[in-house]
Amino acid sequence: MRRCSRTGCTELAVATLTYVYADSTAVVGPLATQAEPHSYDLCTAHAHRLTVPRGWEVVRFEGEFAPPQLEGDDLTALAEAVREAGRVDRVVEAAGPAPGTGRRGHLRVLPAPGED
Repeated sequence: MRRCSRTGCTELAVATLTYVYADSTAVVGPLATQAEPHSYDLCTAHAHRLTVPRGWEVVRFEGEFAPPQLEGDDLTALAEAVREAGRVDRVVEAAGPAPGTGRRGHLRVLPAPGED
């Protein structure tokens, strides 16, 4: 569960705020499925009380904001994943020999200084 992005607020997030700078618009909609770097998660109070600078417009979701609910299968899968990750005796399979340099996703492995 994600928390409200507003400083000092500890409430659960139920909405996502995104700015459309080109249109001078703030969009407040249902909570996004994943946290994004250029959006803000808001609790119910902050989602409803949001104000914008003069000349800007707020586009707000018409329905009621509600916290996301995990279904039974999702909750069971999450609990099993946490349990498995915490096991001391689990075997971690090697993905092959670790290269000196390479690229994996957005990360890059660099050689140590003086190593070629």
